[in-house]
Amino acid sequence: MRTFFNVQDIGDLDAALKEALEVKENRFGCQQLGKNKTLLMIFFNNSLRTRLSTQKAAMNLGMNVIVLDVNAGAWKLETERGIIMDGDKSEHLLEAIPVMGCYCDIIAVRSFAGLRDRDYDYAETIVNQFVKYSGRPVVAMETATVHPLQAFADLITIHEKWTELQSNPAAKCTHDRPKVVMTWAPHCRALPQAVPNSFAQWMNAADVDFVIAQPEGYELDPMFTKGAKIEYDQHKALEDADFVYAKNWSCPGVKSPADYGKILSKDMSWTIDEEHMSWTNNGYFMHCLPVRRGLIVTDEVIESDRSLVIPEAANREISAEVVLKRVLEGLEG
Repeated sequence: MRTFFNVQDIGDLDAALKEALEVKENRFGCQQLGKNKTLLMIFFNNSLRTRLSTQKAAMNLGMNVIVLDVNAGAWKLETERGIIMDGDKSEHLLEAIPVMGCYCDIIAVRSFAGLRDRDYDYAETIVNQFVKYSGRPVVAMETATVHPLQAFADLITIHEKWTELQSNPAAKCTHDRPKVVMTWAPHCRALPQAVPNSFAQWMNAADVDFVIAQPEGYELDPMFTKGAKIEYDQHKALEDADFVYAKNWSCPGVKSPADYGKILSKDMSWTIDEEHMSWTNNGYFMHCLPVRRGLIVTDEVIESDRSLVIPEAANREISAEVVLKRVLEGLEG
């Protein structure tokens, strides 16, 4: 595996989930694979879970790790071509990238959407330059449009909990496969679509009944949602749900490009509270974190015994380790 951006990159999902559970049982079983290999983690944006989990995963595999905060410990980088660099940016990404490639075996990149130019963001302009010019395998630690390590961890979490429920007669599973609902929720800031895009993409590829609930105008790009049921009535969507994944995203600009990145609604009736969860099939609450309490979800829901936010975060280590393991195996080949 040379790149990891989309669900297709991981191959057979059942095999990937099986491997994830094996890795979880023996996190240090492949240290020879990463011996004398270096992971360079590049952050254009802040991070907590992604930084810690990916670094821990690399260490589990015996790798050396270099972490570069572009905005806090390096020259300011220009990303546009064909401009006169007479401002505050001293180095161009096109020189910086091949230099970075000299010091590592794998590059992992985190770079958010600017939410100003949809074409620029959805072309994945920054991360694709790493793929083209670094000469190294590239792993997405979130990009302008996708966050596959999070989506893989989410799927692992759902798989584990659903397997547990199926083996427990008291759980009274009423479905052959879980009903998973991703619901938009209000937020005070305009957020990118990377997490919901990837979650939709991975759920569509998995053996789940997947529904997206959102207000009008928040339609995600069909390249990620094709095959999902779209519902504009949140109550209807949440009925009989086994898993509720709450997430805010700004306008994706699919129907109205001029609205890309805008906040079209702050409707607090979409906030997940105990009443919302009562519409579900005794469902479990999920979120990628960090989460704005009182906007996305109430204290009562996120602190309940049916909240999976901590297991999700813990599984970020596992998803990263599986991905890095497969990239390392590709280097060996």
